[in-house]
Amino acid sequence: MTDPLDAITPLDGRYAATTAPFRRHTSEAALMRARARIEVEYLIALADLEVIPFEVDDEARDTLHSWIEDFDDSDATKIKQIEVEGTEEHPATNHDVKAVEYWLRDRLTAAGLETAIPFAHFGLTSEDVNNLAYRLLLRRAIVEELIPALEELINHLTVEAKDHRHVSMLGRTHGQPASPTTYGKELAVFVQRLTRGQDRLAQRVDGLQGKFGGATGTFAAHAIAEPDVDWPAFAETFVQSLGFRYGPLTTQVNPNDDIAAVFDALANIATILVDFDRDMWRYISDEYLIQEQAAGEVGSSTMPHKVNPIDFENSEGNLLKARSDLRFLADTLPISRLQRDLSDSTIHRSMGGALAHWYLGVTKALAGTESVAPNPAVMDADLERSPAVLAEAVQTALRRIGDPDAYERLKSATRGQTVDPGAFDSLIEEIEAVDPVLGERLAELEPATYIGLAAILVDELEPT
Repeated sequence: MTDPLDAITPLDGRYAATTAPFRRHTSEAALMRARARIEVEYLIALADLEVIPFEVDDEARDTLHSWIEDFDDSDATKIKQIEVEGTEEHPATNHDVKAVEYWLRDRLTAAGLETAIPFAHFGLTSEDVNNLAYRLLLRRAIVEELIPALEELINHLTVEAKDHRHVSMLGRTHGQPASPTTYGKELAVFVQRLTRGQDRLAQRVDGLQGKFGGATGTFAAHAIAEPDVDWPAFAETFVQSLGFRYGPLTTQVNPNDDIAAVFDALANIATILVDFDRDMWRYISDEYLIQEQAAGEVGSSTMPHKVNPIDFENSEGNLLKARSDLRFLADTLPISRLQRDLSDSTIHRSMGGALAHWYLGVTKALAGTESVAPNPAVMDADLERSPAVLAEAVQTALRRIGDPDAYERLKSATRGQTVDPGAFDSLIEEIEAVDPVLGERLAELEPATYIGLAAILVDELEPT
């Protein structure tokens, strides 16, 4: 690997340790391995057709599968050499998928499976291999890295929401003091949004669709070479064996609408988390949250007192970058001129960066959340300074006893004015004269206790 200090992007530099898992999912070597898997599995599937004149016994199958299981840097280097420099056996292909085919032919020769060589990449176009390989990598990266990271964040927020469901704080709408809420309930809102986003993502991943129909999606070469095989049925079985749905009607290109849907789902989750990061940043700024101070950490190069909300800021930045890249991928990949153009090739290769930035954003949001705790003293002080927020409760109670001008009366008494704690006493007495129980509830009400059913709503949350 390049020295992190020489890296072109922070993903392989500053954040290399965190993003390291994505090398096995979206690196060039990972793509080569995925392509090799498609070629090997296809060769075995062909051998199972009675009309194809070669056989692969159990021992040979184990050998073929071992080439994928044991695929390492030497195999990737060999494929790259065939593509770029050439070897004694093969001139430079300047074609990545053809280089994989030649690598497979060499392995077949060395294993004494020469009868299978003519059927390596039989009837296929590069996109038959690539579309499945990219989906294998994308699915694995999401299932093994992204979803677990998101689940960890959701589960942590769920615990925090329940633990702090009674911690009252001033609500703010349009930036102005509003009806109180609780810190736990506000976290629970994000838990619900993220859980829905995760469900959408899982559905989109389950909907990934593969094609396997040859140069322009017609099985033309297959049908000429062996017309007795039901090639569409064969392709459907093969694609489904890899865990994907089958797309029977395509050009040379699998349209990528399914991948776009996955990227849209990821971008939506990124948007939710940007909203979360900005709220948490504001709570820290208002001192509603206390940050844990890491020993030796510097908040400012000149202001020693500072403890900055760097995890939430870092999360926001990475998620904005990820969302931008994901939207670009979703908008671009489904477009291909006529039956095929190559504009998507380099774009496909950039998906690893989008996924890694998304992952960084989620992990930094978790780190930020783990390092903060509510500051009830400041929250309570803000509530005590805001008796006007009880105006909603009083005007609604007046409506309950039949006052048609309740809203207007409270608006006149409170809007743009300084409201003291006893401002509503006469109105509450008026309510108590009609409904003593309701009046008593209002008389006992304080901003800190005016939280409705917030705690009960949080209790409905379940961890993923």
